[in-house]
Amino acid sequence: MTTWTNDELSRIETSDELQMAPLRGDGTARPAVPIWVVRDGDDLYVRSYRGSGGTWYRAARSSHAGHIRSGGVDKDVTLTEETDPGLNDRIDAAYRSKYSRYSATYVTPLVADTARATTLKLMPR
Repeated sequence: MTTWTNDELSRIETSDELQMAPLRGDGTARPAVPIWVVRDGDDLYVRSYRGSGGTWYRAARSSHAGHIRSGGVDKDVTLTEETDPGLNDRIDAAYRSKYSRYSATYVTPLVADTARATTLKLMPR
């Protein structure tokens, strides 16, 4: 299994946004959308601001594959659902910390139960 390098993790972690292009069923990429990304240890996580109704999220959950660009990193990724409550608590804290300079209007939905249910781990391919 491929892992993130320390440089990739740092570059993505310090970027505000990540461009996510989930793959369609036929393997072609959907248009990229900007989303927030957080790091926990040597792993990266994203969530859908719109919960399970988010278009990019539905595509990502269906294909479990996509392409990301962030901080100069350009990678194909595998997306796996993350349901561990303890890990999701740490991801909540990471969102609050990283994006605290933004209004609660944006941060609160990303730590709500509807968004927690959409947590995806990004693994490089």
